[in-house]
Amino acid sequence: MEFLTEKLIYIALFIFIIHSIETLAYAVRLSGARVKMIASALSLFYVMVIVSRLANMMQQPFTGSLIDTAPEHSALEFVETQFRFLIGASTVGTLFGILLLPTFVAIFSRAIIHLSVEKGSIPSLVKKIFSLYYIKRGIVHFNLPKFSYLKDTKIKDVPIKLFLVNMLITAIYTIGVLSALYAALLAPERASTAIMASGLINGIATILLVIFIDPKISVIADDVVNQRGSYPKLKSISLMMVTSRLLGTILAQLLFISGAKYIAWFTAFIV
Repeated sequence: MEFLTEKLIYIALFIFIIHSIETLAYAVRLSGARVKMIASALSLFYVMVIVSRLANMMQQPFTGSLIDTAPEHSALEFVETQFRFLIGASTVGTLFGILLLPTFVAIFSRAIIHLSVEKGSIPSLVKKIFSLYYIKRGIVHFNLPKFSYLKDTKIKDVPIKLFLVNMLITAIYTIGVLSALYAALLAPERASTAIMASGLINGIATILLVIFIDPKISVIADDVVNQRGSYPKLKSISLMMVTSRLLGTILAQLLFISGAKYIAWFTAFIV
């Protein structure tokens, strides 16, 4: 267990929180459709996405420092073990977010209403939410998932292509930084080029999410608000999307080394 350093545990905790937040972001659309305030819900959704993306950027230098402190005689094996541990943290974080999904649908429903009361002021909303009174009220809504929550959900409501695309994009986003850093070890003469590729990979993954995933779920949420669609269908799709996220983090374990080798190979054409 030499690979399990104090720094690694802190980074894993950070990644755990990032993936929990990104998973819980799916609850925002459900909440918006529930209270019929989808536009306000989307503003809260994008705040959560920006926070998670910023947190992901903040952890990158600390993750990179793991390479600098790796033992020279076994750097590849040592760093691979550490990075796989971090990918595992993203899986656990996603699973934690899924378990909290019903609780946060209730919490976000009230947060969206309060956002309207606060005239769209996110700082005022955050100040109110983190007050002792509202923290106590939030605890009241905490409940563990029950099988009854799956009532009326149907797998046939979920487009298989959307499920698979979301899983693949999640896998790419999960290993984007890690594969680029590992590629720097595989091709030390092009280390800087490989490391800089991480921003491009994550950027492409984010663009793919915005193009292929977010619009489809937003349209379905709009249909619910406009009474052209059903809330159970939106819930089915949201549950399947968070499930595909979970499977995507597991797929990331399989793609990690292959992704690093591809980045190392690709950098040869740039230099």
